Amino acid sequence: MDCAKPFVFKSFYAAYYNRCFLFAKSYVHDDWVAEDIASESLIKIWEISQSEELENPKTLLFTIVKHKALDHLKHQAIRMEVLAQLSDNGMRELEIRISNLEASNPEKIFAANIRDIINTTLAGLPEQTRSIFEMYRFRNLSKKEIAERYNISIKGVDYHLSKALNVLRENLKDYVPAFYFFIFFPR
Repeated sequence: MDCAKPFVFKSFYAAYYNRCFLFAKSYVHDDWVAEDIASESLIKIWEISQSEELENPKTLLFTIVKHKALDHLKHQAIRMEVLAQLSDNGMRELEIRISNLEASNPEKIFAANIRDIINTTLAGLPEQTRSIFEMYRFRNLSKKEIAERYNISIKGVDYHLSKALNVLRENLKDYVPAFYFFIFFPR
């Protein structure tokens, strides 16, 4: 390699960098990408010039710029297509979630779970405690009426109700707001 080549390349680089940049930018519409394409193309010309004599470096340079810009645009088109597909899939999934949520009735979902837990819990209580709770809560009997039926004091009724509520509260701890609604706002 003779000493003139680096000087020639420097002047070639200086003369054509801006043209390459503007040419690439006119297609890719991105300054950073256009700068990369211009620089990479000029480096490619320099690499080729190290192994062979260039007959028309200007034509070769713009051919390289063109192909690099095309590669970038093709890659961008594929990327946009993939993003569009992901967006479509995401949108469909979001629409399904919205539809399911609109169609769901949390009251019914939780009510069924709560009813099952209450029924199981009440079935596990001692007979008298369960019966007193059911009379008070489901049959709307007063504490006085229940006390008379079982021949116990009102405090005895309170004891059984408290015992039932404590067991229910423990078993329904994951449904506490619903539990309080159930207890304080009977049907």
